[in-house]
Amino acid sequence: MKIFFSIFVLLAVVLAVYPFLDGSKNSATVTGLPWQIETLPDGSTQVFGLHIGVSRLSDAYKMLGSDMELAIVAASDELGNLEMYYGHYQAGLLSGKLVLQTSASEKNLKIWRDNAVKSEYMASGLAKKYTLSEDNISQVLDEVIIALTFIPAVNLDEKVILDRFGEPDNRIQLDAVTHFLYSAKGLDIALHEDSKEVMQYVSPAAFGQLIQPLQ
Repeated sequence: MKIFFSIFVLLAVVLAVYPFLDGSKNSATVTGLPWQIETLPDGSTQVFGLHIGVSRLSDAYKMLGSDMELAIVAASDELGNLEMYYGHYQAGLLSGKLVLQTSASEKNLKIWRDNAVKSEYMASGLAKKYTLSEDNISQVLDEVIIALTFIPAVNLDEKVILDRFGEPDNRIQLDAVTHFLYSAKGLDIALHEDSKEVMQYVSPAAFGQLIQPLQ
């Protein structure tokens, strides 16, 4: 029984990481994978089926489904940011957490926060989450997506990143985190030694702003 259980666990791990490691044509037919970044004629990009800077939260809702959270997340001294959070994003056998960010105006953020049905501290204790009122949802869903963050369920390493995303334009090492920077794709992959990897996507035109804190 112990041998069977060990084999089952090993198989589950292999299946989870398979979409990252397998280079076959079969895996390429799956859409919505994090390395499937399409550069459009105007220089903007599309990933996870969403056109950054053009697609709206309503587009994500139609494409990715209603199993998400829509809230304003704010530190104690900030107005906050509007986010749509998918805790169980799935593309083929690949899963992870997907967060969509917008550039909602300060005026709207304040109105939506004031109308929030509840607020609560997040697990870190460093920020609050404001659950939005149904009265504001239609307006909220009209906001444009300007950035996406994906946290894969499996741990990556340098080889997997290079095999799937190619050689980065630059690398920046900050303590236990290595940032793989792809300016033409608008992508920053943060490879952590002790925690999950984080992929941040923006329009290539906004890439300098994304990596400014790293420099």
